[in-house]
Amino acid sequence: MSPPLILTDEPTGNLDTKATQSVFALMCEISAASGTAFLLVTHNLALAHRCDRIIELVDGQVLGNG
Repeated sequence: MSPPLILTDEPTGNLDTKATQSVFALMCEISAASGTAFLLVTHNLALAHRCDRIIELVDGQVLGNG
């Protein structure tokens, strides 16, 4: 199965730093190999800044970086 989009809600929320890096690397690998996009919902700003695009929800307003 190669879905075009995978939705994730805090996929690394309860993980330590090393496991977080491993999970994110795996998501990047899957994306590169299959073209699958990941929509990541996270409170981890360091992880968010490693993504291609960031869309924030702040006080009910949607803010994006393009």
